[in-house]
Amino acid sequence: MDYVSAIVPPLVMAVFFIGLIITIVKNQGGANKAKEDAAVDAAFAAAEAAARNTSEG
Repeated sequence: MDYVSAIVPPLVMAVFFIGLIITIVKNQGGANKAKEDAAVDAAFAAAEAAARNTSEG
């Protein structure tokens, strides 16, 4: 029975790791990509506007 207790933790970690990879891959692209791109564009625009305001003042 020692072999069962020795193999369970690596198996559990492997299952969770595979689940994490699947979740990451599923969230790539599609509608989520458009939302993420829009958020990044908005953040860059806000940072650029703030930089322009501080350099003008």
